Amino acid sequence: MSHSYEIEIKSLLGSKENADKLKHALLQKDPSMSLVGKGKQLNHYFNTPADLSKLEKVVMPIIEKSKIDSLKKIVAEGKKVSIRTRDADGKVLFVIKASISDDSSANGVSRIEFESIVKLSLGKLDQVLLDAGLTYQAKWSREREEYQVGDMHVCLDKNAGYGYLAEFEKVLSSAGEAEKAKTDLLAFMKSVGVIELDQARLERMFAHYNAHWAEYYGTDNIFDIQ
Repeated sequence: MSHSYEIEIKSLLGSKENADKLKHALLQKDPSMSLVGKGKQLNHYFNTPADLSKLEKVVMPIIEKSKIDSLKKIVAEGKKVSIRTRDADGKVLFVIKASISDDSSANGVSRIEFESIVKLSLGKLDQVLLDAGLTYQAKWSREREEYQVGDMHVCLDKNAGYGYLAEFEKVLSSAGEAEKAKTDLLAFMKSVGVIELDQARLERMFAHYNAHWAEYYGTDNIFDIQ
């Protein structure tokens, strides 16, 4: 049984012009960078119940068998748990993220991640969670380009509500590597001319979107929250 630990730092780019500028800087930094994924995603966030045992029971029969022990561990040990369903160009996933630091599990830098492919439509997977008593927090939509740059992934996203956003990520096998990975990512971001999106501002943006998500989901509408 193994978990993956993701160290992910976001940078708010806003416009397509800034996204293209970053893409050029990445290519200058690493001419061998490669596009590893491109597509559209729907991400549905759910409010986390106080007791996760019912959720664990209803999703165990539909997740990959090899992931069951990992699910049990994150349910038992995770803190500030974030629950999501995702459709990535027709591939449907059940996702749980939990913080391994003081950040939130939804937006934090250092997180433990669980995800499993589910052989259901997004709507049917959502209904499993709703029938278990969960409720929607918000629905998100985005277009994503994912690049391999050295030993990291860089995602350039066009997000409903947020506009263009970059995510710089390293995936680790041990939580003990988290601080060094974060330091390395921040140094790399500085070298390509972008800065970390302040966590407090990100939380304000997240709260605004959650309160008004129906105005943005599936649209090109954006907002600016300082």
